[in-house]
Amino acid sequence: MSTALTLPLNVAVGTFDAYLNAVNQMSRLTAEQETALALRFRDEGDVNAAKELIMSNLRFVVYVARGYSGYGLPLSDIIQEGNIGLMKAVKRFDPSMGVRLVSFAVHWIKAEIHEYVIKNWRIVKIATTKAQRKLFFNLRKSKTTLGFLSKDEASAIAENLGVDIKNVYEMEKRLNGQDMSFDRSDDDEEHYTAPESYLQAHGTDPAVLLENIDLEEREQNTLNSALAELDPRSLDILSSRWLANEKATLHQLAERYNVSAERIRQLEQNAMKKLKAAVILAA
Repeated sequence: MSTALTLPLNVAVGTFDAYLNAVNQMSRLTAEQETALALRFRDEGDVNAAKELIMSNLRFVVYVARGYSGYGLPLSDIIQEGNIGLMKAVKRFDPSMGVRLVSFAVHWIKAEIHEYVIKNWRIVKIATTKAQRKLFFNLRKSKTTLGFLSKDEASAIAENLGVDIKNVYEMEKRLNGQDMSFDRSDDDEEHYTAPESYLQAHGTDPAVLLENIDLEEREQNTLNSALAELDPRSLDILSSRWLANEKATLHQLAERYNVSAERIRQLEQNAMKKLKAAVILAA
């Protein structure tokens, strides 16, 4: 990503350091000013009021984002995601709740940052469910001061987060794992075997593709020939029951041929047996 970073609302700065300097110089709002702006946005749809609420709280996003600097991801990208969370919070903020915007917004800011970290920390997504994400961030924070977890430490984390201890160990394994390069480079160790050397792209071999196409054509021809051997009534029953967009019921076909539903079922079974026998014979 380029080092250039744009403030929301088209306030552009040249570098990331300049961005940080710009947001730190923005004036803070008093509680009364914040409430007045929030009411203007909520009741009158005043977009300028929303802009001012966002701009005055960008420094708080930076503060939160710095707490995620240990994940090896660009801080500028983390801040941008946090800014999105702040904007979502402003849209949902109700000044009548009696809390400051930053207290309300922290959930939305962290939610956007968490989503970004989960998607980009590793090539393979490390957590998908809400419980896994909570475990990931809590365990990652604990791992900054701990080595491999002891049984007591893992049990304490599991109890604190309300998850099974097996999930704690599984997440620890994911945290300690490393992404593997698909292609081998000149710097790789001699004993390392890159996945490109043993993983096959099935379905891309022209010979295999041609063989599959030929097999499908033969199977289709066999089925068509078998269907042609059926009497008109049996063919109509199978077509109505299995090939039509709106499949007919046994009772509907019974009314059509003025027989019982059981008789239709018997005719259907006999026709299916003939088809299977023809397919097996052709194979």
